[in-house]
Amino acid sequence: MKKLIVLAATALALAACSTTEGTPTAQFDDERQGDISCMKHQEQTPGEAYFDEGNWDTVVSLSILRYYTSNGAKPYCDGKAATEADQGWRRLYVQMGAEKNNLR
Repeated sequence: MKKLIVLAATALALAACSTTEGTPTAQFDDERQGDISCMKHQEQTPGEAYFDEGNWDTVVSLSILRYYTSNGAKPYCDGKAATEADQGWRRLYVQMGAEKNNLR
């Protein structure tokens, strides 16, 4: 419940910071938020623009927060470690205020 409250508060903060001008173009793959047993690697690395809170898009941000909160401790399907792209999205997840402990 505590995590849900943190996520809700983060969502409200992100909504206040949401903008369409200068929005980053890298796409985060949330695997359609299905019930997954392992994660696939992200194909694109978030650019520096993603780390600027003024560029945070509420829908994308909530997708990232929900995905890693639910799946961040699961292994990658190929058994390999997180790639540079994966690490970038994970850093962004933590910067958004999420718990680093949710990540493997």
